[in-house]
Amino acid sequence: MQSSAHRLRDVEQHHPLLGPEDELDGTSPEDGERIWFIQDSCGMICAVMTWLLVLYADFVVTFVILLPSKNFWYALVNGVTFNGLAVLALASHLRTMLTDPGAVPKGNATKEHMESLQLKPGEVIYKCPKCCSIKPERAHHCSICKRCIRKMDHHCPWVNNCVGENNQRFFVLFTMYIALISSHALTLSGFQFFTCVKVQWNECSDFSPPVAVMLMVFLCLEGLLFLTFTAVMFGTQIHSICNDETEIERLKNEKPRWERRMRWEGMKNVFGGQPSLLWINPFAGLDLRRLPALRSRRGGPEFSV
Repeated sequence: MQSSAHRLRDVEQHHPLLGPEDELDGTSPEDGERIWFIQDSCGMICAVMTWLLVLYADFVVTFVILLPSKNFWYALVNGVTFNGLAVLALASHLRTMLTDPGAVPKGNATKEHMESLQLKPGEVIYKCPKCCSIKPERAHHCSICKRCIRKMDHHCPWVNNCVGENNQRFFVLFTMYIALISSHALTLSGFQFFTCVKVQWNECSDFSPPVAVMLMVFLCLEGLLFLTFTAVMFGTQIHSICNDETEIERLKNEKPRWERRMRWEGMKNVFGGQPSLLWINPFAGLDLRRLPALRSRRGGPEFSV
């Protein structure tokens, strides 16, 4: 019978035996009580840019297009709709960015821990040599987060986080709401251009004609870019969820060693329970009592709470 140390040394040649429901599923009391935040310069810049672009779109729609409108109900309905979707998009972005995507505890591949697992003779597990952790099935190492992530789909700089088992739902909502506000902004801009062509530009906006045109042109370019990107990402994510296959697994053409959840089972597993309005609510499950002040955690790229 091999020793625990021997199993750890040779384990990189074998498939994992631990599943996400086993003891080393990546959860710990510390992970459950902290906010996740990756200290990556590129990711933080992209995340800030995302917020600034959404706020810019909100500014143009509200102050350039809707408030100068002479139709009160047109301005009210579209203003409430656009701002409501923008709030939901930004809330989804925050939940995606600040939620632990399913990180496996670092440094748990020790001899003592191995012995405590009471493995059967010949049983092997998978050890990550980069973060020295025992990986569950379908976990992959992220070089930016410096952690192994359960059901890692990809690392997205726009949310400054990995998309994994615990935050995929919020990422899907983020792409959906960004696509909706982008299409809404494009529709409002097109209608505004059509209206202003028929009347004097000075009567169409509180801004000078050159400034108003420049602001709306940039809004249209932003809307087209974000609509294309997020619509593709939304469709890709829904397809992956329905097939119970992450993007990494698809690109590596990995043969499934797990029992796949197909179609609605996969959707219910990611979004939680039977279909309801909670599926599209990024605030669902948010506990404000668990949001104390951030403190830095040494030895890793993330802040902890």
